Amino acid sequence: MSGSLDDYLSLITSEHSDKPKFIATVTATIQPLVDAFAALTAVPPLFDIDTASGAQLDVVGQWVGRSRYLSQPLTGVYFSFETAGVGFDQGTWLGPNDPTTGMVALPDEPYRTLLKAVIAANDWDGTIPQAYEVWSTVFDGTGISILIQDGNDMTMLFALFGGIPDAVTLALLTGGYIVLRPAGVQISAYMAPSVADTPYFGFDYENNTVAGFDYGAWGTILPAT
Repeated sequence: MSGSLDDYLSLITSEHSDKPKFIATVTATIQPLVDAFAALTAVPPLFDIDTASGAQLDVVGQWVGRSRYLSQPLTGVYFSFETAGVGFDQGTWLGPNDPTTGMVALPDEPYRTLLKAVIAANDWDGTIPQAYEVWSTVFDGTGISILIQDGNDMTMLFALFGGIPDAVTLALLTGGYIVLRPAGVQISAYMAPSVADTPYFGFDYENNTVAGFDYGAWGTILPAT
């Protein structure tokens, strides 16, 4: 069943369409069904990972198997003036019930990112090519991309480029909450460009990820949390 009450009333034939009592009877019968169908169709978007918020996103987290509450607080993520990495569009506002020592419950947007990463990682085949696909899915629309370097010694290095993630997302990465590595392989470091939307400095390459003098920027090793 779908459609509005008017859609169903328009199906009444001319023989009865001019009868107020008939119209009232049909309305009383159909309206509850129309309202119930509208309520049911409104439920799925509330639990869509891209649109869910608050308690509904927590339910999605139960399905995925990851709570927004963290075993270790994220430090250095609250907004602050004149502190690199936690200024406007980077730091997160301290909420009225948040401890000043660190974030223990993720806001909706970074929690959504974490859930997407967990879902994608569960379907990952452990290869670097598909790791790029997973990253593109998780950070779609953010302008943030990644370079993965295999150290050939059971280590991997992740270098971010494009936009620089906000402080909470960076803390999730460096704190090991968002993990894209095969079993037994360690992540040697996470790196971000010292200048946003700028290629890394390097010789013998000239593309959107590596560039030479006057174009490339030094990479910054992100401290583990």
